[in-house]
Amino acid sequence: MKNKYYSYDEVQKKLEYYCSYQERCHYEVFNKIMQLNSNINDANKIITKLIDDGYLNESRFSKEFTRGKFNHKNWGRIRIRIELKKRKISKKNIEIGLDELDENNYIKKFNELFERQLDKQNHKIDMYSKKKIFDYFKYRGWENDMVFNKINALK
Repeated sequence: MKNKYYSYDEVQKKLEYYCSYQERCHYEVFNKIMQLNSNINDANKIITKLIDDGYLNESRFSKEFTRGKFNHKNWGRIRIRIELKKRKISKKNIEIGLDELDENNYIKKFNELFERQLDKQNHKIDMYSKKKIFDYFKYRGWENDMVFNKINALK
């Protein structure tokens, strides 16, 4: 199969659609440009144009990413921070995104998830069940001290 080569304008149009469909970070857009067989000089120009036109904004991406992963995938701050770092988001923008999480909602969500996990374990409080609950929260990036405190409070 032959690789198709796109002109600068075609790549830009494709990326405008790509960015308008869903919030994207610079890293994702750069990878998409490289998939379209474009060169690095064009990539930098296109990214600059997308930023100027409002299609690309890393702080907006960080906020949306944080809200989405917290509300839909039940991720904690640690996992969200790791995933944003993987996407090469700056520390400042990571903090902007994490500031979107209201502390009261964060604790409320944690308590709801904890109760749901306890129900799945049939409210058993043996070591195996505690480990299952801990692993659930660890995988989703919730703070260890929150989980330990809640598990240790079980009687």
